[in-house]
Amino acid sequence: MASIDTKKDGIWESIKTIIYALLIAGIFRTLFFQPFWIPSGSMKETLLIGDFLFVNKMAYGYSRWSCPFGVCPITGRIFGSEPEAGDIVVFRHPGTGADYIKRVIGLPGDRVQMRDGVLFLNDEEVPQVPDGVFEETYERQGSMRQFPRCENAPVGQGGTCEKSRFIETLPNGVSYPVLNITDNSPGDNTPAFTVPEGHFFFMGDNRDNSLDSRAPRNVGGVGMVPFDHLIGRARHVVFSSAGTSMLFFWTWRSDRFFERLR
Repeated sequence: MASIDTKKDGIWESIKTIIYALLIAGIFRTLFFQPFWIPSGSMKETLLIGDFLFVNKMAYGYSRWSCPFGVCPITGRIFGSEPEAGDIVVFRHPGTGADYIKRVIGLPGDRVQMRDGVLFLNDEEVPQVPDGVFEETYERQGSMRQFPRCENAPVGQGGTCEKSRFIETLPNGVSYPVLNITDNSPGDNTPAFTVPEGHFFFMGDNRDNSLDSRAPRNVGGVGMVPFDHLIGRARHVVFSSAGTSMLFFWTWRSDRFFERLR
């Protein structure tokens, strides 16, 4: 029969194992890769609601926001490397503190403007080539159980929700799909924004369904995002589920497992 001391030793060893495991997981999450679920449709079709990915936190170096709750004792950014136009980035919203994921459109010093739904960078039109239609089922999606917005609305539940699809190509050659829902969205026509030094301009690929840098923070948008608020770069979808829980295996999107993002 085991002695009381032996039982105590066993309990203490179990506690230490749990503590070490949590420390290792915390270090891994802080320094290397952070898991991220896609909760909204602002980056369709590049990212779908229910996609799961790991964000590379080494890509742009580290700031206070690299740690949970912003507790890292870092001023500015260390080991910093600026993102490139077209990168898909998770960042901390400068106003609300929520984590957002969008695409880098404007770098420091760039002039960014939308005219009739077309992106202009430094007063030059960014080419958009029509590329068919993005289709999805009109049904509640994700944990928030929201219906998608459709260009062909109204659509009955279970029907086909459509959005016009275009391929947009930035001056550095990065191409990606963007979607259109309506021709009179508030974000289709904007002033010309000049991106300040040390800041970045972000937009969602689902242009008419994205709160991003086109709207200032005082009206519920994102505004310009400081460099030290960037958390990391997304490169691959690891797992994807169309259901409300990853345990519902019949809702898994196996065709998106380990899909590379562009």
